[in-house]
Amino acid sequence: MSATNDTPAAAQAPESQWRPIGEAVTGAGDVPVEVIESLCMNCHENGETRMLLTVIPYFREVIVVSFRCEHCGHSNNEIQSAGQIQPLGAIYTVKCTDRDDLDRQLVKSEHCTISIPEYQLTIPAGRGQFTTVEGVLADTVRDLEHDQPLRKIQHPELHDKIAELVAKLRQIVPDTDKDDDEEQGPTASTSTPPPMPTFTLKLDDISGNSFVETRGGLQDSKWSKREYGRDKQQDEQLGLQHDEAQDKATSHYAEEVLSFPGVCSLCGSELETLMKKVTIPHFKDIILMSTNCHDCGYRDNEVKSGGAIADKGRRITLKVEDSDDLSRDILKSETAGLTIPEIDLELNPGTLGGRFTTLEGLLQQVYEELDEKVFARGDSSVAAAAGEDSEMARFLGDLKKAMNVEIKFTVVLDDPLANSYIQNTWAPDPDPGLTEEDYERSHEQNEELGLNDMKTENYGHVDVIEGAEAEQQDGSTKPAPQDDGKPIVQA
Repeated sequence: MSATNDTPAAAQAPESQWRPIGEAVTGAGDVPVEVIESLCMNCHENGETRMLLTVIPYFREVIVVSFRCEHCGHSNNEIQSAGQIQPLGAIYTVKCTDRDDLDRQLVKSEHCTISIPEYQLTIPAGRGQFTTVEGVLADTVRDLEHDQPLRKIQHPELHDKIAELVAKLRQIVPDTDKDDDEEQGPTASTSTPPPMPTFTLKLDDISGNSFVETRGGLQDSKWSKREYGRDKQQDEQLGLQHDEAQDKATSHYAEEVLSFPGVCSLCGSELETLMKKVTIPHFKDIILMSTNCHDCGYRDNEVKSGGAIADKGRRITLKVEDSDDLSRDILKSETAGLTIPEIDLELNPGTLGGRFTTLEGLLQQVYEELDEKVFARGDSSVAAAAGEDSEMARFLGDLKKAMNVEIKFTVVLDDPLANSYIQNTWAPDPDPGLTEEDYERSHEQNEELGLNDMKTENYGHVDVIEGAEAEQQDGSTKPAPQDDGKPIVQA
């Protein structure tokens, strides 16, 4: 019995060393701190190094290291990851819109690079830190201002550029020393600080051991995390052996989000387009693409189908009888047309582009597009002068009734490439309200899709006909000029 009782206690002893960091701040409980005598690299006397083993919520175990020398007053703080290098690198993005976001805690490993795209500022990888967003910006401003008097003499142009950047950062992190001197004067002002400009903070860590605090858990709308696979150069920086076999695959991990740079079509600023592969159960793989411009706010979402072109087209018919049918997932590709015969609604292929949403969301988008962007009111409406409801108004009313399921209706989704989908709520059994019909594409449909001229076999070899045979095929055979001993001049 004694051996059985001692085993769990012994197993729990190492785990108790890792306590949440909040207990160290509030003083709750006995948080162990290791104290080690170490050499000061400033005065070469002995100082003290304190190490705290702690756990950061929604992150992992870290070691907070603090050194102080009582002889010369030199101090240094650093943070080290207590875990292993993560299999994926990570990019954390935080949209800072007010001064409360400056208080977010931040873990920066020695492999992490911090950037602010709005100011074209990049902080290279260095020592690990456990600080806040405001602390990172304050350290950056202090480092930039350190050699400014010398730069003003040796490199005036560089001094002016850095001074301009420091002035922008001072709007976010004011100079506290300067403010204290002004408050001690006779004209001390008690006005509130000016509004903070909005900026984006990005942490790119190839080891995956950095972190930014979230507000309200992982559902924080200002906070996002994206993981990516490391390339050969990044693995060599971490001292890891790169797996060459993974480079041959399109996607190394199922949850990987790919990104590539681009240019905003509205303001011309640089932006990032994200792309992710999603597998729809009982269907196929699709590609979700998202573009977001942080300068002008432009956003665009697009859905592309993955895989080969189907041999036949597909027509999907859904009978909508209650509100549960409106919650079905629907994938409408850019080549699909949608029809609702009961209300005379017909969407041609290409309308609304590719969409992956619910049936209710798709109908809502159709209603908003027709209600806002067509001439449904005013002098352009039918029978407006007679005081009667226009045809468009009656149509929008019928569409609204269909959205509220006040009438039963039928949705027909016709896709010649069979890249569209409506969720089968009875899967894997047949759905009584859903029918699918495969059909042979017509010659006109193949012509519109560019399939008639598509050559998939022996496309690398092209027979080139030369000489008289080529002229005969073109029907442009001309008699050879007679050689009368005079030179032939061609214009």
